[in-house]
Amino acid sequence: MAGLEAHYSAGDIEARILAAVRAAGLNPEQRLLPRELGALDHFHTGGVRASRELLALAQIRAEDRVLDIGAGLAGPARLLASVLGCRVDCLEMSPDFCAAAVLLNRLTGLDERIKVHQGNALGLPFPDDSFDVVWMQNVGMNIADKQKLYGEIRRVLKPGGRYAFQEMAAGEAATSYFPLPWATDPADSFLVSAEEMRWLLGELGFIAELFEDTSQAHLNMAAADTAPNPLTLGVYVDNLAQKAGNARRSLQEGQIRLIRGVFRAK
Repeated sequence: MAGLEAHYSAGDIEARILAAVRAAGLNPEQRLLPRELGALDHFHTGGVRASRELLALAQIRAEDRVLDIGAGLAGPARLLASVLGCRVDCLEMSPDFCAAAVLLNRLTGLDERIKVHQGNALGLPFPDDSFDVVWMQNVGMNIADKQKLYGEIRRVLKPGGRYAFQEMAAGEAATSYFPLPWATDPADSFLVSAEEMRWLLGELGFIAELFEDTSQAHLNMAAADTAPNPLTLGVYVDNLAQKAGNARRSLQEGQIRLIRGVFRAK
């Protein structure tokens, strides 16, 4: 865990974000729109575009209670709260990311709809049958015990609830390029194949409504995402260009695969 804590640490993150917001010509003393922050606060493959696509697939309703596991800076939570009006609980391991999420929730006026909890996905601090939807983007790669992770997700979902996710899966060859966005070295990267992922979810009582490999689609789209923006992940992610380049190379060479799914709990 110490390696992950270091990997996802970002000293003075609130000051960094405020400086970047001002550099982008925005006034943090006035309410910001979630869409103005999309390049900054969606720390996962595909960024805000991937979050919007998953939102369209997940069929989330305004009345649903949503849990975002590994929420990062809570960009997806603000997307859900602003577009749908639903309430979202965010669980995040990094205290720095939690602090940034609270700041951005306040700056966007969404702090009444979004709660931020610091915690561990293997011990979710919520009662059974608490949520209509569990949302997770690029988190399981850091968790070795997939069965316990999926078991906790199933536990907190109501019967008929949905698990909407995107995840990196193991490819045909071992991952060899580090650092990556989710791991500085191999000790903190725990990939399983897409087939094993689907099998584990099925064993725990999930039914697949959508399960697809979006690797090539992402590579095609990423090549077009070239617009400059001072509000980027580089505000708080060190060595971003190297990490992103290694991830792209790994995806191009089939060492990793990008998987997306929506599963329903029995």
